[in-house]
Amino acid sequence: MSLALPDFPWDSLAPVKERASSVATPDGLGLVDLSVGTPVDPTPEVVQEALRSASDAGGYPQTWGTPALREAVAQWFATRRGVPDLDPAGVLPTIGSKELVAWLPTLLGLGPGDIVGFPSAAYPTYDVGARLAGATPKVVDGLAALGPLTPSTTPKLLWLNSPGNPTGQVLGVEHLAKVVAWARRNGVVVASDECYAELDWRTERGSETSPTTPSILDPRVTGGSHEGLLCVYSLSKQSNLAGYRAAFVAGDPALVGRLLEVRKHAGMIVPWPVQVALTAALGDPAHVEAQKAVYAARRATLLEGVRAFGLDVTHSDAGLYLWATAGEDAWTTLGRLAERGILAAPGTFYGAAGAQHVRIALTASDEHISAAAARLSAGS
Repeated sequence: MSLALPDFPWDSLAPVKERASSVATPDGLGLVDLSVGTPVDPTPEVVQEALRSASDAGGYPQTWGTPALREAVAQWFATRRGVPDLDPAGVLPTIGSKELVAWLPTLLGLGPGDIVGFPSAAYPTYDVGARLAGATPKVVDGLAALGPLTPSTTPKLLWLNSPGNPTGQVLGVEHLAKVVAWARRNGVVVASDECYAELDWRTERGSETSPTTPSILDPRVTGGSHEGLLCVYSLSKQSNLAGYRAAFVAGDPALVGRLLEVRKHAGMIVPWPVQVALTAALGDPAHVEAQKAVYAARRATLLEGVRAFGLDVTHSDAGLYLWATAGEDAWTTLGRLAERGILAAPGTFYGAAGAQHVRIALTASDEHISAAAARLSAGS
């Protein structure tokens, strides 16, 4: 039996990357790759030291995570996310967030005949996770899009992504509360992917008082109960920990318990040194604020160049990307960027809704971001 999986989208970028790499750039820096959101800045020293301190790790780690780690996650939610009531029993570390996204339908026991819903412009792994489980992937933009509900048309699992990748759109408390109320009436599990939550740029404009985007676990959203709700979070972006694969899922203890049982059988365990490093990172907000300031400066520089190039930036209120359009086919825009030695990602990677958009990442060095902005502004 073969799995009906889509082609890996980034493989199709190779010809555009080759073209962009061949351009003789006036700054002499060559290709500026803004197609993938991989951090380029150093891992915080407090995290590196925690990893070193736990390097003597001869025994098996706990699948559920250490009590200290689960308490640290609960405290982080209280101090950074406005969620004061998270039960540490509802916390489970994961090997990065992508594996949890890919395997959540399977871990929840979904299969043929079950539907997994996700946004129209979305991280491709939501679709892939449904396919891995043998379930049916379905775009759900707004609850009205579901139409009349029957057992055969109601999703068993509904993914939210806020701040969104690729769009950077942030869902507000009122919207989230409506989704939760609907899901509970219809027996739907809601999983919210929130890995860009600490990088909310609206605070820079004073339109939000909270340092982060609202969580699906916020009491204003949940009414005081986390039943049927899961929040997925990764420290790859906020703490430059992509190489550590340090993440967690939190929420309904009953749902987390179901995930834990399967993961124990399958040996899906976060290594002990990474658990220690993750605990240290959650307890040190200073490095997060410092990294956010770095990205804010890069964003301001790149935004100016992107607009000078004639692209409109939509949403992009949070996260590490500019979601931009020239009102033309995404691959045409990619070709014009390549002529200036810049590589971005086509919006088509994230669904048909992105056909006229490109995603431009902020994850390059200050030098490369400045060079990209200058190239985009030159002759525009």
